[in-house]
Amino acid sequence: MINREEYTIIGIDGGGTKTRGVLFTQGNEKVEMVAGTTRIGAVGVGESCERTLNVITELCKKAEIDTSEVDAIVVGLAGVWLDEEKKRSQSLIRTLARGQGVAINDIMVTSDAEIALEGAFEGKDGIMIIVGTGSIALARKKHEVFRCGGWGIELDDEGSGAWIGREGLTAVVRALDGRGRATKLTTVIGEMFPTIDIEQPRTIVKAYAERAFEYQMLTPTIMKCAEEGDDVCMELIEKAANHLYELPKALDKHYDSKVQVAMMGGIIDADTILNKKLEKLIESDKKLKLVKPKGSALKGAIEIGFRMIADDIEN
Repeated sequence: MINREEYTIIGIDGGGTKTRGVLFTQGNEKVEMVAGTTRIGAVGVGESCERTLNVITELCKKAEIDTSEVDAIVVGLAGVWLDEEKKRSQSLIRTLARGQGVAINDIMVTSDAEIALEGAFEGKDGIMIIVGTGSIALARKKHEVFRCGGWGIELDDEGSGAWIGREGLTAVVRALDGRGRATKLTTVIGEMFPTIDIEQPRTIVKAYAERAFEYQMLTPTIMKCAEEGDDVCMELIEKAANHLYELPKALDKHYDSKVQVAMMGGIIDADTILNKKLEKLIESDKKLKLVKPKGSALKGAIEIGFRMIADDIEN
């Protein structure tokens, strides 16, 4: 077993809305920071890697060390799953670093969901649900990992922040057309975004095309409307909770007995109405046991970093 106090590790959790980084120096002193999204689907692979490198260098600057003193870097990026995607990002970060004269030793790029799973159960069995801009669940049984969801908003991500925002907009345009019930959200989005004029509904399309907003920006407002008694928004939140509940139910078949389920992500951390409804569904299920995560995604990244160092020493 390695002496952890002898090594310096960086862990990065690149989510769909923000990126969090942590640096543990020798002696376990900690430096943290938060930056904008590094999700490849939102900013592209080049910009994602550039932003990730900026987080690495900024953490080292705050810790007053050189990047060459970091023994291992573990980066979890939203939307990265295939080995070729991980290797491409890993290689590009190294290339950008060389171009800037930044020394990088050992680096691993993986999925943000995988570091969350590691942090939640410390390598042990369990199902991890992540609900933020997107939605995904991962299950570990012994040394095997299974996934469900996480297909992206274009195909799925049901119950996620982006999905709720998109469905909220759909409810608004249906109401404007007379195809759906009236919702308070129609008035509210006109107040939220100056470029939207509800008297000229097509400005909604124009505002979205011009990136005046993204779907997930509407989610807190939709939840607030639901809490204030808007039936359309409440039904949408209930639908989201049921979609999210489907994730662990699709994975519990891998277990012969009751399995622990933990939850993470911005919507969970904010203790929202959606979080509460999802908790009730899981707690009522005889096959699932809701537990608090043992650690964060960043902790998971750091633990993977220590394993990388240990493997290097053994080999």
